[in-house]
Amino acid sequence: MSKIYTSTGDKGTTSLVGGKRVSKSDPRLEAYGTIDELNSFIGLVASQICNNQEIELQENLRWIQKKLFNIGGCLATDTETTKLPESCYVVKDDISRIENMIDSAQENLPQQRSFILPGGTVAASYTHVARTVCRRAERLIVALSSSVEVVPETIIFINRLSDYLFVLARRINYLSGEKEILW
Repeated sequence: MSKIYTSTGDKGTTSLVGGKRVSKSDPRLEAYGTIDELNSFIGLVASQICNNQEIELQENLRWIQKKLFNIGGCLATDTETTKLPESCYVVKDDISRIENMIDSAQENLPQQRSFILPGGTVAASYTHVARTVCRRAERLIVALSSSVEVVPETIIFINRLSDYLFVLARRINYLSGEKEILW
């Protein structure tokens, strides 16, 4: 990679994959920028989970980060002029995998009988922040889908991801012996 700065965005525009220039306030950029923000928070969560017994969890979080990069690439592509690469697509197997991750994370957790206030350990708290960013990303992608083509499985995946992050925050607190604060 050469210079990090190019000056091409100095007037408030950027290029989509395919070359089309759009405003940096374009809804497409809001959507994939929020996916990037979510990816950063998931990296923060992963950095807080240092226990060697959580290797599978680390691998799951890295897999999610890679999927989010693919989704960001998909959202950043001008599909009117450029065909999406197969790697960008979220497929049914990806949704099945995240559903299995939800089921696994939920094993042995106490039954939830009321709303839970976000918080607990640092890792769980960051996971709750990631969950809320994920929900925002979902809203932005749904809004974007009314004007540009969005692969339907993308919305499903992001919806399941927020569910996973909620259950994961509960699991992190549970494994740490941290009591949930009920509302």
